[in-house]
Amino acid sequence: MAKTVVIAGALDTKGADFAYLKELIEREGVNTLVVDFGVMGEPAFPPDITRAEVAKAGGGDIAYLATGEHKDEAMRIMAEGLAVVVRRLYDEGKLDGIISMGGSGGTSIATTAMRALPIGVPKVMVSTVGGGDVSAYAGTKDITFMPSIVDVAGLNRISRVIYANAAGAIAGMVKMERPSAAEAKPIIVASMFGNTTPAVNHAKSILEAEGYEVLVFHATGTGGRVMESLITDGYAVGSLDITTTELADEVCGGVLSAGPERCLAAARAGIPTVLVPGCVDMANFWGMDTVPEKYRNRKLYQWNPNVTLLRTNVEENIKIGEMIARAANESKGPVAVLVPLKGVSMLDSPGGAFWDPEADRACFDAIKRNLRPDIPYLELDYNINDPEFSGKVAETLLEMLRKQSSQ
Repeated sequence: MAKTVVIAGALDTKGADFAYLKELIEREGVNTLVVDFGVMGEPAFPPDITRAEVAKAGGGDIAYLATGEHKDEAMRIMAEGLAVVVRRLYDEGKLDGIISMGGSGGTSIATTAMRALPIGVPKVMVSTVGGGDVSAYAGTKDITFMPSIVDVAGLNRISRVIYANAAGAIAGMVKMERPSAAEAKPIIVASMFGNTTPAVNHAKSILEAEGYEVLVFHATGTGGRVMESLITDGYAVGSLDITTTELADEVCGGVLSAGPERCLAAARAGIPTVLVPGCVDMANFWGMDTVPEKYRNRKLYQWNPNVTLLRTNVEENIKIGEMIARAANESKGPVAVLVPLKGVSMLDSPGGAFWDPEADRACFDAIKRNLRPDIPYLELDYNINDPEFSGKVAETLLEMLRKQSSQ
């Protein structure tokens, strides 16, 4: 059965470009479904889903938007409407992949819709901003960006080649045979940092020996957000959140924050979760010269020429502990908190550069003080990277998973 690619675009200003793209994709034996999100002029060819339908799905009226007096509102409404339409098409089995082309405005609208789709659904964005920093457009989703080189503004010797490559990319993606679901093992997500690598590797080996597939995410802000998006999308059966360092960046204004809701995806999904205050001794900045002035007299560690670590203090650790307790308290499923008394990272170990038992204790006490009394809380007299600790973390998660599966 032929696959279907949704082509989303502004057919008023870029109709010729999209008509050509549609022709190229269909030549590859792939069906197309065109959604128009143009606002001002009439579409160059009839779409399968009109701009009026998109505007309505976004809570707006196309006649009102087409006056041209409400451009910012039009961008928001068409983006929200397109996301609703695209997700509905996917849920109805009418979308196997999606492609769009445009400048910064079209890219913003189209990628809003692409982010509404699960990871793994092919997504291609041909964009004038494709060669720059596209993190704001991609979010936590697997959008493939292709620089348009020239503006998406008509057919020429350059654009024809780019469009042909884009058509071939999306056609190949949707026709690619996916791995059989029967081969898949249940997924556990785990957070890791350089300073918790031994702990995660050890716990991972224990979990994999029990038949789980462990996906490890580097706790760099983006890594935490991607991990939590997978949890939200229902991919994971358990969470080994042993490296909650992104909370330290959120509290201290570091460069690797994953936002104030980090750790809450697993809580809301109700999957078995083990929380550990891993690497909360450090907040991250780039080179030494990027460290804010207010931290210049604090304990700093140059991890490498491009990364400088700030040792968190007592006050900051109290806030971090409260955030961990909040995540545990909001859990709809089994959750436990494990604490390593001999340090939360490689640097935070007896004699290490960040060893500070008082700051660590402030975090641990804040967790205990704010934690629901029914949630297991365990302090172990080991460093986070000692196998005795990481082994206990893995076994605690396995115990929760076994109990849940037997119910």
